[in-house]
Amino acid sequence: MEKLSAKELQKQITTQLAKHFGIKPSEASQTQMYQAVCMVVRDILTERRVEFKNKIRETKAKQVYYMSMEFLLGRSLKNHLFNLSITKEAEQAVKALGADLNDLYPIEPDAGLGNGGLGRLAAAYLDSLTSTGYAASGFSIMYDYGIFKQVLVDGWQTEVPDEWLKLGHCWLSPRMEEVFEVRFGGVVDQSWTDDGKLNVKQRDYMTVLAVPYDMGISGYDTDAVNRLRLWSAKADADFDMEMFSKGQYVKAMEAKAMAEAISKVLYPADNHVEGKSLRLKQQYFFVSASIQSIIKSHFKYNSSLDNLPECVAIHINDTHPTLCIPELMRVLLDEYGYNWEDAWKITTETISYTNHTVMAEALEKWPQDLFRTLLPRIYQIVAEINQRFCRELWARFPGDQGRVSANSILADNQVKMANLCLVTSGRVNGVSALHSDILKNDVFRDYYGMHPEKFTNVTNGITHRRWVAEVNPELAALITDLIGSGWLKKADELEGLLRFRNDKSVLEKLAKVKYDNKIVLADYIKKANGVSVDPTSIFDVQVKRLHEYKRQLLNALHILDLYYRIKENPNLDVVPRTFIFGAKAASAYYMAKQIIRLIYCMGQVINNDPAVRGKIKVVFIENYRVSLAEIIMPAAEISEQISIAGKEASGTGNMKFMINGAATVGTLDGANVEIREAVGDENIFIFGLLADEVAKLYSYGYNPLHHYQSSFAIKRVVDSLRAGIGGVSFDEIADGLLIGNHGHPDPYMNLADFEAYKAIQTKVDAVYRDAVRFNSISLVNIAKAGFFAADRSVREYADRIWRIKPV
Repeated sequence: MEKLSAKELQKQITTQLAKHFGIKPSEASQTQMYQAVCMVVRDILTERRVEFKNKIRETKAKQVYYMSMEFLLGRSLKNHLFNLSITKEAEQAVKALGADLNDLYPIEPDAGLGNGGLGRLAAAYLDSLTSTGYAASGFSIMYDYGIFKQVLVDGWQTEVPDEWLKLGHCWLSPRMEEVFEVRFGGVVDQSWTDDGKLNVKQRDYMTVLAVPYDMGISGYDTDAVNRLRLWSAKADADFDMEMFSKGQYVKAMEAKAMAEAISKVLYPADNHVEGKSLRLKQQYFFVSASIQSIIKSHFKYNSSLDNLPECVAIHINDTHPTLCIPELMRVLLDEYGYNWEDAWKITTETISYTNHTVMAEALEKWPQDLFRTLLPRIYQIVAEINQRFCRELWARFPGDQGRVSANSILADNQVKMANLCLVTSGRVNGVSALHSDILKNDVFRDYYGMHPEKFTNVTNGITHRRWVAEVNPELAALITDLIGSGWLKKADELEGLLRFRNDKSVLEKLAKVKYDNKIVLADYIKKANGVSVDPTSIFDVQVKRLHEYKRQLLNALHILDLYYRIKENPNLDVVPRTFIFGAKAASAYYMAKQIIRLIYCMGQVINNDPAVRGKIKVVFIENYRVSLAEIIMPAAEISEQISIAGKEASGTGNMKFMINGAATVGTLDGANVEIREAVGDENIFIFGLLADEVAKLYSYGYNPLHHYQSSFAIKRVVDSLRAGIGGVSFDEIADGLLIGNHGHPDPYMNLADFEAYKAIQTKVDAVYRDAVRFNSISLVNIAKAGFFAADRSVREYADRIWRIKPV
């Protein structure tokens, strides 16, 4: 399809302004101009989507449906313009209408559809699937208020609604002809027909309507346009007139409120029964609607579901969408009359599962009573799957009640979602080489022993075009000048940069790019935080979801130690360093919020201490999100990837930092292992216990008091937490490190790795002083980042798991 000229875009923008706002371009506000541009781009995507769907039908291409609770898209306008190769034309068109496109980009809110790496990965894969020409659709929920907008009040995280839909609605197209019913609760009646078939009827249930809204997904240099379908929950009857007439005004609106709560927020707090119930409703709501949509689409061009696995691949992104397994079984059994064996064959050949965690608390489990009450028919199907699989378990482990219970789906009054995925999915993958090995040899060892053919690895990837060409155009221009533009389509061509690793003129240009990006971030920090930071200092960055295993606390403890050493010796010879943090904590995660407050208080003290003389500064930037990452990543020089070894499945932030030239300080955890293999020991800063050493230390009995008593630095830092930072005592953090808060002390071994972390930071300081060497490390990281492109990842999924071909 031919791309539009600037004049054609100008005409279409003018039309949209008149059509939707009744104004001329000269009368338009920036917000109206932004919306008009979005509408024009949306219409282009819709037109291309129609043509791509026709091509899918003509070629009878197999499609993948990607199920995920999160799709962390960020902002869309800039991405679509780049992918459609009309950025310059749009700039000219908007300028001719009296506006500046660069002023319009910030108006767009980040789509409130995700939180962390899981959601960003899902968004990256949709982008790459489209860019590489595969037929794909994503399914999720249209959250009214996202996860939350983070506001720090005296350092304490406060959650406020993220009202992204006020301006984010531009990209959404309602599909009222595709509304489906989702049923909760009630009673299941079963009877047998004369010909021996089971007849199942559900009655006295609550109905929630799933209303679909579609977003177009563009790809780079392709005519393909895929779709992300988001479900909004609505009541089947908004208003009870009889109740209202009786004066029960609140009760008259009760059904509407209960239904619409399902799609209000991502990950509602689940530290109470109501929260658990809402989360379970969310998960079933979106998978039930999605399965019904897939089945309806299939029957448009097929007369039977017998060939569903040849036409469709359904992928479960972590355990949240697990219920699509029993839901597909329910549809096959109850609505289309399949027997169990045939329904099971279709389901297991259609569905695959990616595991994203080895953390026990993240392998979802639901109370059986809650599950049975909310989803009575689904519970029956899960119970039948469990009963059949337990026969296999008893045959494999005769007399071993413990192993049978550990591997069963139903046990200890819980429904174990990861186990359901393992039993049913045709393929199971981890997301880094180390993670997949841990799954096979530890977490899912028994399953792997029973069905090794199911297991594989696909290391995560990132949208390399977005994280360089879009957000770091100065670096992209330098790369293209050096090796040409082929890397935009084939990321492995970045290796061509290696021949410049010792070229001082190139390294100076690379340093100039980094410095320019540091100035941009420094300006943002000044505006957002009111803190002046030195762009010639090392920008040391840790931005990611706040969880104790990711060890933002270890970073904070080292900063405190460095601060106290500078206080002791104001002439201490250290390279000035700016420590930059960004993270959201789950709303009910108290200790994570305490760590955020600690970092904030450290900044208040250190940044205002004249004795430090600017040698170090600490900044916590609130409300971390994709659009903020797009400012931070290009400016970072040190990428902190310091999770305890064996807990991080992969990570993708490490890859985004890497491709922007940051050097990794990290443990051998997740994809850090593969980054190290790619760049070599001399181009990464590795420290700390290995995964097997962590496991042994746990088994032998880890005693953090030993480190506290034997290290002056550790003792001083921990004692200072009790004494208070900026007038705030952090006794609970100190207790967590030494005696434990309702659990093992220092469960993520901050103190065990402290001295090694301190030593590697000293090495960073020394290496940074040699500008040529450090810039060479930066260039090698960029050159070796091609493997970590999402284009490679989706091709591996397509070939080995989904068995699909480009259209």
